Amino acid sequence: MISALMPNYNRANIAFTHGQGAWLFGDDGRQYLDFGAGIATSSLGHGHKHLATAIAEQAAKVIHVSNLYRVPQAERLAARYVAASFADSVFFCNSGAEANEGLVKAIRKAQSDAGHPERTRIICFEGAFHGRTLAMISATGNAKYLAGFGKPVEGFDHVPFNNLNAVRAAITAETAGILVEPVQGEGGVRPADPDFLRGLRAACDEFGLFLGFDEVQTGMGRSGRLFAHEWAGVEPDVLSSAKGIGGGFPMAAVLAKEQVAKALVPGSHGTTYGGGPLACAAGNAVLDVILADGFMDQVNDTAAYLRAGLERLVAEHSGIFTEVRGLGLLLGLKCTVPNGDAQAAALAEGLLTVAAGDNVLRLAPPLIIGRAECDAALELLGNTASKRALAQAETVAK
Repeated sequence: MISALMPNYNRANIAFTHGQGAWLFGDDGRQYLDFGAGIATSSLGHGHKHLATAIAEQAAKVIHVSNLYRVPQAERLAARYVAASFADSVFFCNSGAEANEGLVKAIRKAQSDAGHPERTRIICFEGAFHGRTLAMISATGNAKYLAGFGKPVEGFDHVPFNNLNAVRAAITAETAGILVEPVQGEGGVRPADPDFLRGLRAACDEFGLFLGFDEVQTGMGRSGRLFAHEWAGVEPDVLSSAKGIGGGFPMAAVLAKEQVAKALVPGSHGTTYGGGPLACAAGNAVLDVILADGFMDQVNDTAAYLRAGLERLVAEHSGIFTEVRGLGLLLGLKCTVPNGDAQAAALAEGLLTVAAGDNVLRLAPPLIIGRAECDAALELLGNTASKRALAQAETVAK
């Protein structure tokens, strides 16, 4: 008999009763160090007083009014994003897939408004992940995600990641823009080369295309900058953000320059829940912390410390882990054993991680961690590797 919850998730048999900082406490009586952060979402960790207070206070006033009316909390949050980023205007929604849908619609509509209705195709990259809607699994292009859902949605062309020659060869008279992740998280924690991102900007400028960055996972301080593209010194025309934007509260955004943003006129796009008072109260609270003096310096210091420890771990346990990848506090360990086995073994040790493509174990801890949490995670990963190596040796002996 099917469960009351649809069987589309392969959940670990554990539930959490509460959390504090980077720690979660399970219904099994154990505590777990959270280096998954709800898939890079709980940016301020668990039980963060400022975030929890902002949500509770707003919930006691008004939760939802719809976008038929002004939402002062959204107006304030949008203005803060504009002041802190490349963007001129912001659209709020609910999830990363929804933000990417809005991004693609905005690119197509902006091209049409500019006199190029034939420009509807988006160049995407092998190894990408842009969400689970019908259009976004087509933008992702992964056969595993497309299987069983009929013909892919038209309008997406795929080329190898970090290959500028392939991008330029794929541009046609119907190309509207390019969509790229500064770090492919789901695809194996693979960073884009900064020169590649700069080359994408130059190609878009040359051919009249719009450059879109999917920063659903890399944005909101995870890379050590507000948005990861800042490390390459380039600006997109439009960007999607989600996950850490609300500290765990469901929220997303499309940030855009005026030429793209002005295409979304009344009736062209919308959302019932997006940009509501409660979500934006959470978003403003997260931004209070992330934009505070010294916070990004702390993230970068912690990220460098963690990466150095992971490099030592790889050197000590090269039979299990072979490479460290990533940027900031979005890091990955390339595994020799199946990454699902490594993830399960880490869970048994009390460390929460996330599997990614290319047989990578993904680490995306809350941004508020310090060196003590890094040391604890490195010890647990060392235990995991040692036990996996022992299990391998026993298997070979048999």
